[in-house]
Amino acid sequence: MVERDRTDKLAPFRDKFSLPPGVIYLDGNSLGAMPRATAARVAAVVQQEWGEGLIRSWNDAGWMDLPGRIADKIGTLIGAAPGGMAVGDSTSVNLFKLLGAALAARPDRRVILTERGNFPTDLYIAQGLSALLAAGHELRMVAPEDIAGALDDSVAVLMLTHVNYHTGAMFDMAGLTRAAHDTGALVLWDLAHSAGAVPVDLAGADADFAIGCGYKYLNGGPGAPAFLYVAPRLLPDARFPITGWWGHAAPFAFETGYRPAPGIARATVGTAPMISIAALEVGVDIALEAPMAAVRAKSVAQTEVFAQLVRERCAGFGLTIVSPDDAARRGSQVSVAHPDAYPIMQALIAQNVIGDFRAPDVLRFGMTPLYLGFAELWDAVEVLRRVLTEETWKQPQFNVRRSVT
Repeated sequence: MVERDRTDKLAPFRDKFSLPPGVIYLDGNSLGAMPRATAARVAAVVQQEWGEGLIRSWNDAGWMDLPGRIADKIGTLIGAAPGGMAVGDSTSVNLFKLLGAALAARPDRRVILTERGNFPTDLYIAQGLSALLAAGHELRMVAPEDIAGALDDSVAVLMLTHVNYHTGAMFDMAGLTRAAHDTGALVLWDLAHSAGAVPVDLAGADADFAIGCGYKYLNGGPGAPAFLYVAPRLLPDARFPITGWWGHAAPFAFETGYRPAPGIARATVGTAPMISIAALEVGVDIALEAPMAAVRAKSVAQTEVFAQLVRERCAGFGLTIVSPDDAARRGSQVSVAHPDAYPIMQALIAQNVIGDFRAPDVLRFGMTPLYLGFAELWDAVEVLRRVLTEETWKQPQFNVRRSVT
């Protein structure tokens, strides 16, 4: 393992991140580590641009142009067609906007198709929008293997998370997009666990819509602004369910009637959060420095090494790896099921091996190639083996559910 770290071409990227000594961080798929340059960038925005420049910084510090600049950078990471990206709002709000646009574009269809194990907020947004529209829309949930067969002329939009948050299973974006288009349906991809972690080619797949967050593999910080993508071919006729002043054709004309801005700007709503957007750019810039082919190759290697170590070193303790064995179908995480997953994870965290728990029974370990080494994988599994062998997880403090798991 040490030799693999010594020859790892991505190893120098670790120095770009601030990580506490002795911590093995396996939760970058939930909240990425802080880049070292972020604190200084945020301080500059707060102290100079806001503190001294005040409102002049919208012009003098380029605040108005910042969201669009970062959007284009993220677009490069995910293969977006030029002119289709915007940054701002949360993933959930962006999903509401794009799902509404998709349904408006297919007025004679009433089904939103998704997988049964999709991230809950995506399901909630679809349920809430359907209730709000009160037009008979249905959220239809099927098993992943049944999605292609469930596509028919009743489906308005196929809504999928590219890499499943729970298992790490990854869909064939191009194949399912093509299958949906063959039936006349649109496709909306959630890239929360994909952007910056696995190769994505939205334009190559002819994707219609996409959303994603900035705080996982893009390392933008807790609650970092999200992004959205609309295929440029759809923009002229796109109708979004939220229309705000930043999406107006002339925001500072202060007209009483809404006129949509040309292009992707019409998908934006309110004033962008400059401090958090500035922090996001630092993480995105680091992601752009790393060749995606190298990131993916290391991710595949690390997930395979970790899974194999768990099988070898922790056999006989009732662990079951639920992530796909096939690397082509696996994102950058390994999910391990155990009936007592919650207290086991709490015991691991207490020993500085930080992953997370996902109900009802999954220990989730994220592989973040830019700052995770191979030797750390061995050390993490050794701590896991010790926790299981010594039954440390049975201690009362590890069995008390905390608000964030």
